[in-house]
Amino acid sequence: MALADNTGCAKPSEDFPFPEIIELNVGGQVYITRHPTLVSVPGSLLWEMFTQKNVRSLARDSKGRFFVDRDGFLFRYILDYMRDQQLVLPDHFPERSRLRREAEYFMLPELVKMLAPKFSKQNSLGDDPCQSDPEELSPSADATRNLTSASAMLPSTVAGGPGGAITAGMGAAGTDIRRAGFITIGYRGTYTLGRDSQTDAKFRRVARIMVCGKTSLAKEVFGDTLNESRDPDRPPERYTSRYYLKFTFLEQAFDKLADAGFHMVACNSTGTCAFAHDQTDDRIWTSYTEYVFYRE
Repeated sequence: MALADNTGCAKPSEDFPFPEIIELNVGGQVYITRHPTLVSVPGSLLWEMFTQKNVRSLARDSKGRFFVDRDGFLFRYILDYMRDQQLVLPDHFPERSRLRREAEYFMLPELVKMLAPKFSKQNSLGDDPCQSDPEELSPSADATRNLTSASAMLPSTVAGGPGGAITAGMGAAGTDIRRAGFITIGYRGTYTLGRDSQTDAKFRRVARIMVCGKTSLAKEVFGDTLNESRDPDRPPERYTSRYYLKFTFLEQAFDKLADAGFHMVACNSTGTCAFAHDQTDDRIWTSYTEYVFYRE
């Protein structure tokens, strides 16, 4: 089945069986691009597909579009790379490893190299402008524990070098292997306002401070003050939004985050209002507020 000819597009022929404008269906996502874009990287899978003479061997969907059974969302970055051989990803792109797998499938070795993890001489993330999500490149929890245990066996250079005191380990605030990540603090509060909102505000204490983030980071920052009863068997590298703190003072939570090297990057709040009594003008406001903290 031949594609409908669009105005201004070259017609397929025996020597050039593909039209100038090509429609692709990649995993259910439709893309429209030029034929030279698809063959811009010699030796790639798309180059092999769209330089062959036997067009009938290529799979098509019910509307005659060429079909590729791959991730339709990530293909947008593959197509962008095919246009100018450059890679531009959003900040904190969470699917870098999956995109690298797609690049391997489409046989784009240079793109695979661009997506490879990069480390500096200090075994930290390099100055790669398209760095991966911190979870992908950070050491595993087991590796972190092993490094911490090994550091406890080394002589302390500050305490006199060889023969001096032995360090007991590296604390959360003094370690050099702290990992990057986000922690979100959320709480729900209520207060009552009467007719004179400037003087009659009656605040109630914060009932519970919720913690959302990677389990290992939450335990590192809050330690024994973290209540894990709602999500007790969460692996260290997984995320949770079910933890809460055993205390109800926001300043105490902020102090712990600051001591661990986190700084606030965002916050938001929502509120609803209801009348406390039908016979009075007293109103009860319920608000939910979140603070997002990040450590580089």
